[in-house]
Amino acid sequence: MIVFYGVIYVIMGAVVGSFLNVCIDRLPQEQSLLYPPSHCPSCQRRLTPWELIPIVSYLWLRGRCHQCKAAIPRRVFAVELGSAFLFAFLWWWYGPSISLLVVTFYGCLFLVIAIIDLEHGLILDRLVYAALAPSLVLAAFVYPKVDLLPALIGGGIGFGFFLVLVIAFRGSMGWGDVKMAALVGVVTGFPLVITAIFIAVVTGGLVGVILLLVRLKGRKETIPFGPFLSFGVVLALLWGQPLLDWYLRLFF
Repeated sequence: MIVFYGVIYVIMGAVVGSFLNVCIDRLPQEQSLLYPPSHCPSCQRRLTPWELIPIVSYLWLRGRCHQCKAAIPRRVFAVELGSAFLFAFLWWWYGPSISLLVVTFYGCLFLVIAIIDLEHGLILDRLVYAALAPSLVLAAFVYPKVDLLPALIGGGIGFGFFLVLVIAFRGSMGWGDVKMAALVGVVTGFPLVITAIFIAVVTGGLVGVILLLVRLKGRKETIPFGPFLSFGVVLALLWGQPLLDWYLRLFF
């Protein structure tokens, strides 16, 4: 029976991925998530139900609109498939539990933030602010691994650390990164916010160096940092304490 529920959860992941694509498309444009219904952005035709089956429809249509043959962004397929894999991994990792639901919510949230930042160079205030309140509620009453006080301390550390970076290294980051770092701190709590920030800074630095070496980015070009913060917070939620313990043993 547990396998059956796991399969259902994975299918839910693909369906949720379809909704996440709507969020990614519409939130930066300040459009409603509910209206108009799903349609082809090229020919404006409303999509039929069989064109809205996550993953399957993209493969069946070979990545193109059924009517006008305009290309469907590959990101649509990648998010649906990635969301299904995320749900599958978290089910395997946590099993049916409160932690499963909480980390699934955070995984979806930070996936949306990361991709919007990649595509538009924006970390949306309305998305970050909207996530802060439920994150504090989850810390206070639901999520067993983070309490309210550590969440508040973590939020303060994340906000303060990135505020110093933005002021000291003007142009290297934006204020959206500062606000997102506060959210990361609330989600992970103290001391795991340190792990999340450390992972984000290290991976962001490594990717930045690689992009410079292969000349995909210039020295004065900025690299969206939201994806690295998203990566850091997810790893911190999954393996934050062992990673923090390893780091402390390595240097102390």
